[in-house]
Amino acid sequence: MQKIQCEILGLSSSPATGGAYAILLKEIDGSRRLPIIIGAFEAQAIALEIEGIKPPRPLTHDLMKQIIDNLGGSVVEVIISELRENTFYAKIVLDVSGMTNEIDARPSDAIALSVRTQTPIFVEEQVLELAGFVPSEESDKTATTSSEISEDQIPPKSKEAKIASLQNKLREALESEEYERAAKIRDDIKKLTSNN
Repeated sequence: MQKIQCEILGLSSSPATGGAYAILLKEIDGSRRLPIIIGAFEAQAIALEIEGIKPPRPLTHDLMKQIIDNLGGSVVEVIISELRENTFYAKIVLDVSGMTNEIDARPSDAIALSVRTQTPIFVEEQVLELAGFVPSEESDKTATTSSEISEDQIPPKSKEAKIASLQNKLREALESEEYERAAKIRDDIKKLTSNN
């Protein structure tokens, strides 16, 4: 499997998501973005570390880092490894006494640990293909049109055209921070791609 290195582009919240937040990852050597819905506690843990704010007592992720450090281990990388039934899965890759171990984790916990240990974040190519998107300014640069008619005026005929249309709607929903709508559109894309 091919993994793509990503960086944190930002964190956002929306009243429509019922208190949930979204973390937006961006591939370092490309333009694709990957939104992941996370809980408020994890969003706060990530934001505090990014901003360099130290809480008076260690948070759970600070404690995890201290335990790993005290046991002589180190975090090598974190990988957003899978998207299954609309749930992202991650792995924390540890080096302990020269042996590499992979620990299953939620992406939010893996990313919170990554920002504390300054380790790279990777996303499997397959996950980026399924749930990633290219922002409109990037897609406008790469798109080539042969006529004056816009895509919205032509009903999608092929499965690929339907998927492309849904991906554009997904991008728009994410840009306007409509995460519930985005999740429904992502589900529709998944249904179409899994019906091969």
